[in-house]
Amino acid sequence: MDKLHLMTVFVAVAEEEGFAAAARRLAMSPPAVTRAIAALEARLSVKLLNRSTRFVRVTEAGQRYLEDARRIIADVEAADEATAGINAEPRGHLTVTAPVMFGKMFVMPGIVEYLQRYPAMDVSALFLDRVVNLLEEGVDVGVRIGELPDSSMKAIRVGQIHRVLCASPAYLQQHGTPVNPDALSGHSIIAATGVTPMVEWRFTHAGQSVAVKVKPRLTVSSNDAAIEGSLAGLGISRLLSYQVGGYFDDGQLCRVMQAYETAPLPVHVVHREGRYANVKVRSFVDLIVAQLREKMLQR
Repeated sequence: MDKLHLMTVFVAVAEEEGFAAAARRLAMSPPAVTRAIAALEARLSVKLLNRSTRFVRVTEAGQRYLEDARRIIADVEAADEATAGINAEPRGHLTVTAPVMFGKMFVMPGIVEYLQRYPAMDVSALFLDRVVNLLEEGVDVGVRIGELPDSSMKAIRVGQIHRVLCASPAYLQQHGTPVNPDALSGHSIIAATGVTPMVEWRFTHAGQSVAVKVKPRLTVSSNDAAIEGSLAGLGISRLLSYQVGGYFDDGQLCRVMQAYETAPLPVHVVHREGRYANVKVRSFVDLIVAQLREKMLQR
């Protein structure tokens, strides 16, 4: 039996946690699956699976081999696809993730265009305000705001955004405009964060970093709600520039204390890096990178 076939059988058994289930997945007979695993363990002289009448689990050595086998199989499949279908139309399923508001405002139009352009594709969009582990959660492409940790992911920078303070003109007319972080103690604060009695906001001025603790009058769990509070004249909120840029443009909100804003946050498109670019991932990344770069320039 060839090595790639044995790896494929092992991955199926490990993921399905059973020989019968793996056999159904691979359209093989259970005895053939058993023989393949035995041949692989004999070739490697290592026990990869612990078996009982109730379950099958990978050993410690098996777990390491499983990770390598998945990567090798993915590389082979991607190489086949790259060779056979450089100009082929993308088909299959793609999973994309982005922060909630950013995804709704900027990524969703790209997904719509992608699906219209490639009718053989379907997409799952996970818009979540948390960092999604692309590998563990089976996500193909993600949009990340902020500095990226070192990883094996391929990252393409598409722009940058700012943390901004904002308030309605009516609020500022009634209560005045704060000119430095210390002045915030005399203002009504809206915080989009977890429910805590105090919130720390950081600022930068003349190369110095300053941290100020503010006591919110209103604490909300979503950025949308913080924007609504600010538009209603309830107080000052701290949000990301893309979330409120349109309100600055039409005068519904004013940008406050711009001289004290921290360094801008980079925006990246990330995907699982491989030796060969998968045609469905490559085509989506090319589209969304071009769109986001254009939109980030407008912000």
